[in-house]
Amino acid sequence: MSRIGNALASSVGKKIVMGLTGFLLVGFLVEHLHGNLKLIEDPSGRAFNEYVAFLQGFGPLLLVAELGLALLFLAHVYLAFRLTLENLQARRSGYVVRARRGGSTTGSLTMFYSGALILAYLVKHLLDFRFDARFFADPAALVKQTLAQPGHALAYVGAALVIGVHLSHGFRSAFQSLGVNHPGWNPLLAKLGMVVAFLLATGFAAIPLYFMLSASEGNPS
Repeated sequence: MSRIGNALASSVGKKIVMGLTGFLLVGFLVEHLHGNLKLIEDPSGRAFNEYVAFLQGFGPLLLVAELGLALLFLAHVYLAFRLTLENLQARRSGYVVRARRGGSTTGSLTMFYSGALILAYLVKHLLDFRFDARFFADPAALVKQTLAQPGHALAYVGAALVIGVHLSHGFRSAFQSLGVNHPGWNPLLAKLGMVVAFLLATGFAAIPLYFMLSASEGNPS
């Protein structure tokens, strides 16, 4: 057990765990988007309410899953913070050569900051819906009412774009953290990461835009 603990405490071990937690969080985002798109697929809100009721039907298991997801997210954030500090300390000590700017992207240069913004967005998201007692009475109605307000809608659109920027580098980086780093695979994985980032960002942004524009046309569905 001590060997496992030492391995996980090492820089390589942290990167492996961070890569794994990153993939699991991407999987959650895919399923979360799948559920949320029911709001557009069925404007009456019935499909989304049935989806939420289905999740509630798991009872205590849902709470366990939510706690597990929270721990997963916190582990990812903690490891990102630790690795960022370690990289800064190594650079100051002269052991790490900063990567050339030519190989950098907006996503790679802003990973820490986009991650911090996503954390702030998550807090807002939970306060807007999960911790609002009105949500479980009529989930679709509260979401529509909230996203019909331009301030809230634009905040969610902005969050979707930040998630896209974060994933544009994070998805590829997760493979690298797990040791998948080959000249033949790297370009393909980089493109795949951009596709995943684009689809998730576009999907999440479409929902608040849909309800904001519907409300402005006097037809909030």
